Amino acid sequence: MVAERADVLPALAEVFREHGYEGASLALIGQRTGLGKGSLYHFFPGGKEEMAAAVLAEIDGWFEQHIFRPLREEDPHRAVPEMIRAVDGYFRSGRRVCLVGAFALGDVRDRFADAIRGYFAAWTDALALGLERGGLAEDEARDRAEEAVAAIQGALVLARALDETAAFRRSLARIEARLTAA
Repeated sequence: MVAERADVLPALAEVFREHGYEGASLALIGQRTGLGKGSLYHFFPGGKEEMAAAVLAEIDGWFEQHIFRPLREEDPHRAVPEMIRAVDGYFRSGRRVCLVGAFALGDVRDRFADAIRGYFAAWTDALALGLERGGLAEDEARDRAEEAVAAIQGALVLARALDETAAFRRSLARIEARLTAA
């Protein structure tokens, strides 16, 4: 049962992941959430755009709690391997599309540019800071962070294209080895 707006977000996220922004019709959203148009507009008066923005904010909140904050605040020698494990879990070993990445590549990129830019910048910044705190020089930490975030996104595409979760896990292992190398 849907009691509040937050209850709808997981189903909305999966609709956007599976069908993209343009393909996520209100009829399909209603079918997947179990809500009629009136209820959807009650929770999201701004319509589909507000729904997508709420989903992006929810994703950002999860990454802030499970990825970004630990990289900024916890022991980097533990936080980096934990990031890899959290990423593997979140993306279901490559079976789940990165919705922010999909939006970045799609026609809605400009509509959600701030959220997209913020997500990737926060991830890169937090990882670079963690690597710096772990002993890397600032430039090297930044380079490895950018490389890692890009490699994770590429690994998601590869795993989906090959329908092979092992490709994602192998990529994560290489990324972790690169990030933790002295």
